[in-house]
Amino acid sequence: MKTDSAYELVVQPTCGWLRIDWQGLVHYRDLLFLLVRRDFLAQYKQTILGPLWFIVQPLLTTLVFTVVFGKVARISTDGLPPMLFYLCGTLAWGYFAGCLGGTSITFLSNAGLFGKVYFPRLIVPLSVVISRLFAFGIQLATFVAFLFYFKFFTAAGAAIHVRWAVLLLPALLLHSALLGLGVGLWITALTTKYRDFSYLSQFLTQLWMYATPVIYPFSTIPERWRGVVALNPMTSIVETYRCAFLGVGTVSADYVALSVLITLVLLVTALAAFSRAERTFVDTI
Repeated sequence: MKTDSAYELVVQPTCGWLRIDWQGLVHYRDLLFLLVRRDFLAQYKQTILGPLWFIVQPLLTTLVFTVVFGKVARISTDGLPPMLFYLCGTLAWGYFAGCLGGTSITFLSNAGLFGKVYFPRLIVPLSVVISRLFAFGIQLATFVAFLFYFKFFTAAGAAIHVRWAVLLLPALLLHSALLGLGVGLWITALTTKYRDFSYLSQFLTQLWMYATPVIYPFSTIPERWRGVVALNPMTSIVETYRCAFLGVGTVSADYVALSVLITLVLLVTALAAFSRAERTFVDTI
């Protein structure tokens, strides 16, 4: 028979700048799964198309990019069909942007829940990162369908080469998730004191997209500016996607290592900022 101490849970304040309650994350794993389900189902609840929006949104974005940047501006796509070029870039960018956007409002959108019950606050942003994988899976299937069509049923198929680097897709997803989590946690931590960041986050995400080779190839950037553009961690991720799935892209080991290093620095410092902000955010939100 279990004693009273077996049902006793002691909640203590976090100490230090970077203290993650790993035991708590494991203990509340059921809550994590519930939040993942909630995030996925609630995103398009009471809509006519439902999960089809995961397909419609990137396709509409790709169509606009194809018309505006491919037909009107005539920006190079490295010899690839514009539709496929932009769809690949949108696939890579979409998961990162979803993780960033969802985690950046952690405190604002869950203040009521946090104020009533205790659980490790990091579970909420982690649930966002995991739930976005479902949308990514649907969009990946859509992209593969278009890739199959262009490869085997169009004259442009000779320019498309699927490389072994597609096996690195889980690593690319992890990299994107950690980067989105890191930037999102920084924004949500800053929002506890400066509410302006809640309004700026979406605008900054849009600017970041244009600073990333989503609508243009890295090869078109002048040599003297490539080092600057490579400081953007998403640059190497997007280019690796194109290199893996389409056989066209500028992938450098130095740029990839730099991207990973910047991501890790952002993530560690963001976890420290989030850990500090979660102690008092209920008093300020």
